[in-house]
Amino acid sequence: MVYISDQHGAIRVVGQRLKTNIGYSTSRMNYLYRPAGGGAWTPLSSYDDDAHTGFAPVSVDRELNAAYGFEWIDGRMAVVRLSLDGAMKPEVLAARDDVDVDRLIRIGRDHKVVGASYAVEKREALFLDPALEGLARALSRALPGHPGVHFVDASQDGSRLLLWAGSDVDPGRYYLFDRTAKKLSEVMADRPQLDGMKLSPVQPVSYKAADGTMVPAYLTLPPGSDGKNLPAIVMPHGGPSARDEWGFDWLAQFFAHQGYAVLQPNYRGSSGYGQAWFQKNGFQSWKTAIGDVNDAGRWLLSQGVAEPGKLAIVGWSYGGYAALQSSVLDPELFKAVVAIAPVTDLDALREERREFMDFKIYDAFIGRGPHVQEGSPARNADKIKAPVLLFHGDEDSNVRIGESRLMQARLKAAGRRVELIEFKGLDHQLDDAAARARMLDQADAFLRTSLGF
Repeated sequence: MVYISDQHGAIRVVGQRLKTNIGYSTSRMNYLYRPAGGGAWTPLSSYDDDAHTGFAPVSVDRELNAAYGFEWIDGRMAVVRLSLDGAMKPEVLAARDDVDVDRLIRIGRDHKVVGASYAVEKREALFLDPALEGLARALSRALPGHPGVHFVDASQDGSRLLLWAGSDVDPGRYYLFDRTAKKLSEVMADRPQLDGMKLSPVQPVSYKAADGTMVPAYLTLPPGSDGKNLPAIVMPHGGPSARDEWGFDWLAQFFAHQGYAVLQPNYRGSSGYGQAWFQKNGFQSWKTAIGDVNDAGRWLLSQGVAEPGKLAIVGWSYGGYAALQSSVLDPELFKAVVAIAPVTDLDALREERREFMDFKIYDAFIGRGPHVQEGSPARNADKIKAPVLLFHGDEDSNVRIGESRLMQARLKAAGRRVELIEFKGLDHQLDDAAARARMLDQADAFLRTSLGF
């Protein structure tokens, strides 16, 4: 069940996920609402995650007597406001024809919706309040080099605003702005340990896939580099229902600092670019997604950014899957593979959810057919030629460690070079400073040895 209250704590919207006759959850949510003064519950909407149909409410505004949420319009996600007065009149507040509008901006103790945001080359905001929009522009000008200014919270009366500002070369800082005194004060840095360290600018780029499709990506070069003949890494993001954005990325920055060029492709199968770009998803449409990932590597070579023979691939979660599967699809392209908490067998991933209520959702997402065999790197380990380094936490509930152990066993049986490093007591994110530092050091050493760097 989902309960959505207004700013005064009154429950106005409830949502319930439909279930099969044996208790498994489905992708469909039914929502009901009731009048501001209470009363009977009335159908509001039905939203289907898979079909991308219906209205998904997220927030209720008491003063406007309306719900804010998301709806797919012409194949892309938009922000819609729906009246809760019986007429249920919809109003499209933010929509684009190139990317999804995928976030609400909410501030204050009552989490009032003040705008929405979307990511093109960089994340941009649309504000419902013209005064707040003007203030955001003024604050951005007051913090040169920090186009990413985001409102985090506000005092009860709105006179003081907590905001965050960051960029590709600044991990971000929190500021307090007093609207009455017109005074901006820094509160704290996100990563004070990096103060004074030279970080690498992130450049939005695009490259042509084999079928002619232009794929957006982000290129990070070593500080001071001319961008030519470098050891290089393609770094596909996780998800696959996700995308990379412009800004500070600790993993990309680490490798750039170590002397690698890093390219992060938003391959087809990524979210944020609409239904057509998402395809069926990065597993069922793996040939397209992994083809785009491999074309990212070929682009680095064709542009002279990557030195021939010094191209590697590094990924986490689905990105780890993509790193392994890329070498199944083209065994000659990458000379080293680093996969962190990777999916390695699609049926194994499916079975990991067997005892959970969302099994049917996972089952439909993974799908059935030849792609399960063809798209599982553990079942095609003999095609992989590059040395492989695997990292995995032994308490990972997103992707069980058995998948990395299976990959290691299959690669060893095929006579390939492979090493699995397990982290005891850690989950999917390896959220431990010492463990992450060890992972980075060992990944760097592995890449240097494998690439002769």
